[in-house]
Amino acid sequence: MTKRHQAKYKIDRRMGKNVWGRPKSPVNKREYGPGQHGQRRKGKLSDYGVQLRAKQLLKGYYANISERQFRSIYFEAIRLKGDSGANLVGLLERRLDAVIYRAKFVPTMFAARQFINHGHVKLNGKRANISSMRLKVGDVVEVKEASKQLALVIESAGLGERDVPDYIEADHSKYTAKFTRIPAPTDVPYPAQMEPHLVVEYYSR
Repeated sequence: MTKRHQAKYKIDRRMGKNVWGRPKSPVNKREYGPGQHGQRRKGKLSDYGVQLRAKQLLKGYYANISERQFRSIYFEAIRLKGDSGANLVGLLERRLDAVIYRAKFVPTMFAARQFINHGHVKLNGKRANISSMRLKVGDVVEVKEASKQLALVIESAGLGERDVPDYIEADHSKYTAKFTRIPAPTDVPYPAQMEPHLVVEYYSR
């Protein structure tokens, strides 16, 4: 188990928000940060601190991807036409692990990464085991036949804590999902408020 997996709920407490909207989040009971000094860390943030917090929140949401990987996605986003914050969210939502999570084939973003790495997923009929693979509009992902009876998969499809967004067409009888369009930030069902424009400001300092 990686350090990122162990620190999943620590991200919630550090941010003071239920990042993934899960019932088991410790923030539901206490909103202060981890550690013995957690309750004292409520000072007013500087502009830089607000931007840093926005970056940590968005990066943490996507299974706390590495800084190097997140920065490269940012540089790609600013090269694209249009709003850089919207481009950033669009690129993140096109990741294979994000689509597997949105389709409710797994319960968490962290589980999505592990599920893909263990070879349970196909993309357009071919095995896909890299969670950062980027989907194009019209691509279809599916759970491998041998993996469709896993308890994790069956239980995730029935979770009532979130719905499949309208830019993904999921069929839970076949465990397939089609990526129909690149979403705008307002289309993405983030439980906590994300501010991608502040992430752009953070990196452009």
